[in-house]
Amino acid sequence: MGLAGDKITIHGGRPLNGRIELKGAKNLVTKAMVAAILGETPSVLRDVPDISDVRVVRGLLDVHGVKVTSDEDGVLTLDPSNVESAHMADIDAHAGSSRIPILFCGPLLHRLGEAFIPDLGGCRIGDRPIDYHLEVLRQFGAVVEKQPSGIRMSAPNGLKGTKVHLPYPSVGATEQVLLTAVRAEGITELRGAAIEPEIMDLINILQKMGAIIAVDTDRVIRIEGVERLEGYSHTALFDRNEAASWAAAALATEGDIFVGGARQAEMLTFLNVYRKVGGKFDIHDDGIRFYHPGTELNPVIIETDVHPGFMTDWQQPLVVALTKAKGVSIVHETVYEQRFGFVDALVEMGATIQVHKECLGGQACRFGQRNFNHSAVISGPTKLHGADIVVPDLRGGFSHLIAALSAEGTSTVSNVGIISRGYEKFITKLEQLGADFVLEG
Repeated sequence: MGLAGDKITIHGGRPLNGRIELKGAKNLVTKAMVAAILGETPSVLRDVPDISDVRVVRGLLDVHGVKVTSDEDGVLTLDPSNVESAHMADIDAHAGSSRIPILFCGPLLHRLGEAFIPDLGGCRIGDRPIDYHLEVLRQFGAVVEKQPSGIRMSAPNGLKGTKVHLPYPSVGATEQVLLTAVRAEGITELRGAAIEPEIMDLINILQKMGAIIAVDTDRVIRIEGVERLEGYSHTALFDRNEAASWAAAALATEGDIFVGGARQAEMLTFLNVYRKVGGKFDIHDDGIRFYHPGTELNPVIIETDVHPGFMTDWQQPLVVALTKAKGVSIVHETVYEQRFGFVDALVEMGATIQVHKECLGGQACRFGQRNFNHSAVISGPTKLHGADIVVPDLRGGFSHLIAALSAEGTSTVSNVGIISRGYEKFITKLEQLGADFVLEG
């Protein structure tokens, strides 16, 4: 999987039943791979999923002279001993639409004194400007030059610790500060930091490498720069986004799915909402079983938020299940301002969903006066029917798969290659769960 032209024909209406296994979180593994550049010795990362985002980072590491080897069990060995500058064209060729190259900048400035990044893309789900990343790097002492082909950065006087206050607890900006501050001279104080489990696992990795990082209360992180970091050995945190996606699939298809590797602690907020909807789950030492209750589902009001709130990546798959709930559900999206583009296909399939510019179902958010459709009202229960769908983005694409699997009749889902950005071997997993489909190249 991975070709943008991939198409899948799904014969819906069958419950998904069985067991699937999770690997490490996409949002941690890709950043952990970048962190390996900071070490003077090789690093070992376990439970790495075979997804296209990992392949993108691997290609970027390769053009920068980092030797990456892997085995069939998802164990990566990353050797940065010959790290070197890469040509902008090579970076661009490997990066594609990924925004991961921006996180290479801090580590490369420490190792080489310079870094290059091309124009950056990513899933089209909202405004994810890199300008704030560039401003953070300037605060550390980087010199930023915008060129026709991209951006060149240098650090003629080295990078020095600074005080950074994030206006919003952005995961990407927090990662940028961490990866830059650990080898910057002096102390860095980050206020308004993101504290997602993937961020905390990245901090665990950096501490293993020799970093000095203190996480205080009220989203304050203090980093005391060190001159040298070593490689790490680490098993990645499980992918809680994928876990929630399969949980929603169990609910929408009236199925029963055991998600091996899922853990309760990182899923706490999701599990509370899942229970309110009427979903059932059993916690086991080696995973979580998610299943339909066999009775009517309940409507809920959800407001997405940064951790420890309800993740934005969780809402899209769950919206499909909420079309089956009796009554009116409201989802207020406060993290990304344009994340309801995927509902158009659901409406075409028979769902009753209206999107609004107002902040519904919760408190006013930063998008309330900015003319964005960021609240959704889902009325149910409605029966979905088959349709021809084109995948718009990663989580929306998986939601369309769930919708097609739960719908009556046949659906054709195109552009499913996007889904392989974040879901390892999802075609194999669908087979394991008894889905009825045909994959076309």
